[in-house]
Amino acid sequence: MGIVEFNEFSLPVYLDLGTRLPLLLTLDGVHKPGPASEGPQMPDKDTKATMVTEDTSVGKACPEPQDVQSRAFHSIKFFVLCHSLLQLAQLMISGYLKSSISTVEKRFGLSSQTSGLLAAFNEVGNTALIVFVSYFGSRVHRPRMIGCGAVLVALAGLLMSLPHFISDPYRYDHSSPEDMLQDSKTSLCLPTTPAPASASSNGSCSSYTEARHLTVVGIMFAAQTLLGVGGVPIQPFGISYIDDFAHHSNSPLYLGLLFAVTMMGPGMAYGLGSLMLRLYVDIDRMPEGGVSLTSKDPRWVGAWWLGFLISAGLVALAAIPYFFFPKEMSKEKHELRFRQKTLTGPASPVSKGEDCPSEQSPEEPTKKQDGLAQLAPDLTVIQFIKVFPRVLLQTLRHPIFLLVVLSQVCTSSMVAGTATFLPKFLERQFSVTASFANLLIGCLTIPSAIVGIVVGGVLVKRLHLGPLRCSVLCLLGAFFCLLLSLPLFFIGCSTHQIAGITTRQPGTQPGQRLFPDCSASCSCPPDDFNPVCDTIAHVEYTTPCHAGCTGHVVQGTLDKSQVFYTNCSCVVGGGPVPAGSCDSDCSHLVLPFILLISLGAAVASVTHTPSFMLILRGVKKEDKPLAVGMQFMLLRVLAWMPSPVIHGSAIDTTCMYWAQSCGRQAVCRYYDHDSFRSRFIGLQFFFKMGSLVCFALVLAILRQQNKDSRTKTIVSSPGPEQQLLASGMEKKPEDSRV
Repeated sequence: MGIVEFNEFSLPVYLDLGTRLPLLLTLDGVHKPGPASEGPQMPDKDTKATMVTEDTSVGKACPEPQDVQSRAFHSIKFFVLCHSLLQLAQLMISGYLKSSISTVEKRFGLSSQTSGLLAAFNEVGNTALIVFVSYFGSRVHRPRMIGCGAVLVALAGLLMSLPHFISDPYRYDHSSPEDMLQDSKTSLCLPTTPAPASASSNGSCSSYTEARHLTVVGIMFAAQTLLGVGGVPIQPFGISYIDDFAHHSNSPLYLGLLFAVTMMGPGMAYGLGSLMLRLYVDIDRMPEGGVSLTSKDPRWVGAWWLGFLISAGLVALAAIPYFFFPKEMSKEKHELRFRQKTLTGPASPVSKGEDCPSEQSPEEPTKKQDGLAQLAPDLTVIQFIKVFPRVLLQTLRHPIFLLVVLSQVCTSSMVAGTATFLPKFLERQFSVTASFANLLIGCLTIPSAIVGIVVGGVLVKRLHLGPLRCSVLCLLGAFFCLLLSLPLFFIGCSTHQIAGITTRQPGTQPGQRLFPDCSASCSCPPDDFNPVCDTIAHVEYTTPCHAGCTGHVVQGTLDKSQVFYTNCSCVVGGGPVPAGSCDSDCSHLVLPFILLISLGAAVASVTHTPSFMLILRGVKKEDKPLAVGMQFMLLRVLAWMPSPVIHGSAIDTTCMYWAQSCGRQAVCRYYDHDSFRSRFIGLQFFFKMGSLVCFALVLAILRQQNKDSRTKTIVSSPGPEQQLLASGMEKKPEDSRV
């Protein structure tokens, strides 16, 4: 069995696995569902299926062990149900970090580059171990290995939430001393203040504080690595287990149902993030009187840790049944059929007895591939490692394989960057909450990608597309995806005016944060962050102190309260000004933007199945299992690992105002929206262009190959006149002899 990899956001890279790929990995070059060890399969071209299903015994001559069938843990159907739930929970816990990436940045003062590295770090452990799945194969107790991997995934989720419990309560107002209650008075303009409050906070920075910060960040990186290690055996061993013990006619259906259920995992991860981020981060240790923040406040931090606990609990529950499944179970004897209306009448006797082991040819079970995946059980680990680079180079010599993998690397890089930072982009660009951004992605973007994958698989199957037409479909999908990304450069808002940051005096250096002179006598702490908005002039101030405000008023209702600051010397008329950042002028454009993103995701996902067919039909049959394994390994190394870091680094270059924590650069407070949009969408455009170029080269190579094959056919097969002439020349000697 070859290596099959499943990533929570590799939707444009894998779906038809459920209907073709896992079974092709066990075939001997035949593009039909069913393992190579099965008997011959009867075609069903003349059958019409209805929606009613029934269980019929295919081979009545074959006895059924009643003691085995009576136990639930010896049923492959129950295993499919358990594995669907496990992979669903696994994708929730692995995709949840991406839904709360901006919240984690604010909570622990991380840059986008660091958070991108954190999001990609689960690929490190997975990539290091996924290759050895081909080596171990069926040597181990696969259900127990899956259960152990799920336990590691659950522990990783618990470890990911640990920083919340070992950290001090979140302090959204850093201008107040640690022993003082955080309220609205601490950010007011107080002319009698002898020194900035930040001096004491910087003085309190000690080696213990920095060590605690490094410990928290290290725990999260370790949790991500453990998450990748735990996910290694889950999908490959689960797919091979189903394919080995399911009826060959039921295996495609089971695997299709498996992937249909697990594909909902990323969407549920974003939905869970939308719910959890509406709750305050310290909901378990809320101060008396609550907090005066709302979810729209830029200082708001949601309960990011709670989603990890919920997902870890679901994974732990789903892991329990795997310790009761046997290492091997008897082959499923019943075929889950559709009620058929055949033109030829009842099934032939050959099809009725195809499952009886006594009627199968004794040579069929020994029909296996000659590739590395089948040689691996006969090799030691050292021999496997030695032969692996040579086989990798041999596989990369196929031009079609190399170009298609490069195109999928570009597509996966685009998906990885979008999945990680699209919620943050929507928050910053359109002034929406993190909860609403996750809701949009979970309800629109991911379902659109799933629909695109299904449409691509249906087109390949119904139209019987060959390699050349598959490349044409991939080229069209990449082209239209590129066109749909062009309007995204122009949908967005410029950064509103921020006193001292976007509005500077002449001669001020870009790195200097010069605040208005009207608040010069207020002794405002430069690193404090409590934004207020002058709604008339549409100017934002980083604190009420910088706006010159000396008073505040709280207007409360039953469900929420709003703080207004008064007597502001920098505001025309003296205020009042509401607390919080200024709303975006183009927040209504968030729906057109996300619709274009979703439509582009659907179009890009259409290319997934035909690109897989290009790989499976572009390499030799003995190289297929290894080629697919190499493909997933290259996607992880070249796309899923570096892409979030690249996107995060590009986002950091657009920051205009960094928060400082103990003298180090922490989270970014304000971005240049135009630069943010152009660089984020520009990276997407770059990867889409790379995918388009690769598919164009694939199409050119396939056309040339078809042209060469037609030329060889014409040369090798003589025409009618040449055949008559040749036959006449052959008859002449015979006539002369006569």
